Amino acid sequence: MGLLMLIGGSAGAVNVARTPEQIIQQQCVSCHVKRPDGSYVRISEIRATPEGWELILNRMQRFGRVVLTADQQAAMIKHLADSQGLAPEETAPFRYIIEQRPNHMENPPNEELALICGSCHSYARAALDRRDAPEWLKLINFHEGQYPSLEYHSRLRSIEWWKISSARIYKDLAQRYPFSTTAWTNWRQHHTADLSGNWRVYGHQPGVGDYAGTLTVAKSGEDRYTVRWTLKFADGKTAEGDGAALVYTGYEWRGATTLAGKDVRQVLAVAADGQSMNGRWFYRGSEEVGGDISAVRVVAGESRVLAVQPSAIRAGSQTQLTIVGTNLSGDISLGNGIKIVQTVSNTSDEAVVVAEAGADADGLHDVAVGNARGAALLRSYSKVDSVRIEPDYAIARVGGNGGPLPPVIAQFEAIGYLYGADGKPGGANEVRIGTIPAKWSVEPFDEVAADLQDVKFAGQIDDNGTFTPAGAGPNPARRFGTDNTGNLKVVATLGSSADALKATGHLVVTVQRWVDAPLR
Repeated sequence: MGLLMLIGGSAGAVNVARTPEQIIQQQCVSCHVKRPDGSYVRISEIRATPEGWELILNRMQRFGRVVLTADQQAAMIKHLADSQGLAPEETAPFRYIIEQRPNHMENPPNEELALICGSCHSYARAALDRRDAPEWLKLINFHEGQYPSLEYHSRLRSIEWWKISSARIYKDLAQRYPFSTTAWTNWRQHHTADLSGNWRVYGHQPGVGDYAGTLTVAKSGEDRYTVRWTLKFADGKTAEGDGAALVYTGYEWRGATTLAGKDVRQVLAVAADGQSMNGRWFYRGSEEVGGDISAVRVVAGESRVLAVQPSAIRAGSQTQLTIVGTNLSGDISLGNGIKIVQTVSNTSDEAVVVAEAGADADGLHDVAVGNARGAALLRSYSKVDSVRIEPDYAIARVGGNGGPLPPVIAQFEAIGYLYGADGKPGGANEVRIGTIPAKWSVEPFDEVAADLQDVKFAGQIDDNGTFTPAGAGPNPARRFGTDNTGNLKVVATLGSSADALKATGHLVVTVQRWVDAPLR
C-alpha cells in the first residue's frame, strides 16, 4: 500500500518542501481553476479516505501530467484527507476494504450497483467516495472515456452500462453517498486527541491464535507518533518492534512497524474520545496475513477487564486462561459453574488461572477482577454441536516459482458452535465457541476440478488450515500445460468416528494480481 509506505522510517516524519496550497497552485490550477471563494473546481467537490485521495493523486500523475515527489504526495494526502475526508460513521460499513481484510464477501444494496461498480473493483471503493450528483456524473463520464472497453467486460456485456449509468446510477450514488452530510459537518468540529501514552493491546491472528501486549505511543509532530509494540502470542512466541504512525482526519491511524524483523502495517480507527482503537494489522506485501487488533489506553486508577484468552472452556476439563486488562486488582470470578483450580500469576496487566467448568455452565459468562467486569467474555460448553469454516469462501493466488510476486495464501479456521435452548443452528441463543482444532483436507469442488486433478496441482493445506498455492506459470505436467489454478472444496473434520463433525468451504486458486491499488 503506497500510502503506508510513505510514513515509514525511524520517525515517520515527512520533509515537505512546499505547502499543499503551493503544490496546488503549481500543479493543479491549470485544470482545476481557483474560484473567488478559495475553492477549486472539482477538487473541492470530492471527499475521500486517505487511500481514496492517494488513488486520485496517482490518477492525476498518470493522466494529468502532474509530477509529485513522494514528500509532496504525502503532504497532499494529509491535507486533503483532513479537510475533505469521511466521518467515522461514513467509513464504518466499509472498513473491510480499508483494512485489506481478505475474502470479505460484499453485499451491495442492489444487483445493478453490484454490476455497474463491482464488476471492476470492490463496491466499497465507490461507497467510500462522497460527491454530489454532477460530480458523480463526471466520474462516470471519466470511466467511459478512459476505459471504453469496460462495456465488453464479461459481467457487463448483457447490460447497457453507459445508458444505465448516465441515466440513473449517478443519481443513486449521489443519494446514497452525497458530498454534504450531517456526519461530516459534525466531525469537522471534532478535536483530535493526543494519543501519546501507554496502551493495552489484544487480538486474534487466524491460524496462530490470540495475542496480547503493549503499545507505547510518543508524539513526534502534528498527528505523528513514534511507537513501540510488544506482543505475546498463544503459542508462547513474542514479537517486539519500533515504528511510526500518522493519524488522518482525526481518527484514521496508519502505522508502519518493523515487528520481529518483518514490515508490518496497522490500519486502525481511533474512537472519538481517543481512549480506544480497533482495526487490523498485516504484513507489507502479504496483506492476507495479519490479525484483528484492539487497543485501549491505560488510565491511572481505571481498572478494566478486556479479554479472556482462550475465550472458551470445555466442561470437565481444566484450561489455562489469561485475563487481559488494565490495572487489575482483586478477586477473580469467571461466572457461575466455573471454578478456579489454580492461580498461576496475577499482575496489573493480566491474571493467569487454571479453571474448570461444570456440566451445567453452558453459555456466556461475565469475567470480573475486583470491581472490573467484562461482559460475556468467556464461553463454556459441554459439547460442540456444529462446526463451520471461516471464511467459507476464499481466494488464493499462485506465485513465486522464480516470478516477482509471492503466492497469496488462504487461511482457514474451524469455528465451533453450541446450539441454544431450541437445539437448532442459528437460534437466538446459539453460542460461537471459537476456534476448534480440526483435521484439514481438500477435495475437488466439482467434476471438472476432479478431471483436471486440481487437488494434485493447485497446492497444499497444512494441519493448521493454511493453504499454500503452488508455483506460478505454465505446468507441463498438467493437461494442456496450464498453470496451477484450481477449484477446491476445503474440509474441516472434528473427531475421527463415524459421527465426526464436518464443515466445508470453497477455495478458488487463481492467477496473480498484477495491478494492485490502495483500495481494491
